Amino acid sequence: MKWVTRERAKVDRIACPWLISRFVDRGAEFLFVPSDQVMEVAEREGAIPFDVEGAELGHQGDRCSFDAIIKKYHLSEKGLDRLADIVRGADTDWPGPSESAGLRAIALGFAEISADDHENLRVQFPVYDALFAYCRKASEQANR
Repeated sequence: MKWVTRERAKVDRIACPWLISRFVDRGAEFLFVPSDQVMEVAEREGAIPFDVEGAELGHQGDRCSFDAIIKKYHLSEKGLDRLADIVRGADTDWPGPSESAGLRAIALGFAEISADDHENLRVQFPVYDALFAYCRKASEQANR
């Protein structure tokens, strides 16, 4: 399946492809286009738009697109709720847990040094893999 969002990804637009490719669509193909072309490209390519105004998988109130994907696809893996809090805190005005500030700094830094959005995905996915493992472990310890 194809998924499309705005170019120049930073926090939510990297976190969402990670979430999609790990839990929703293992064969996902991501398209990054100018914001005014997302819906047109989605229609033309048969792609699912995300993290763009008017998309089902976009910000809703104080929740970010990462939250919308978790809700729509009924994702409930242990630790994912903690990761969602961190992503939301890094991507929105909500302060979030302390890890949010670090994730935001990392995301902005990778956006600066990556040649394009696809390279940015490639270099940041291991960050999300590690952060998810951290969140899962923290959830297990909290439930003891």
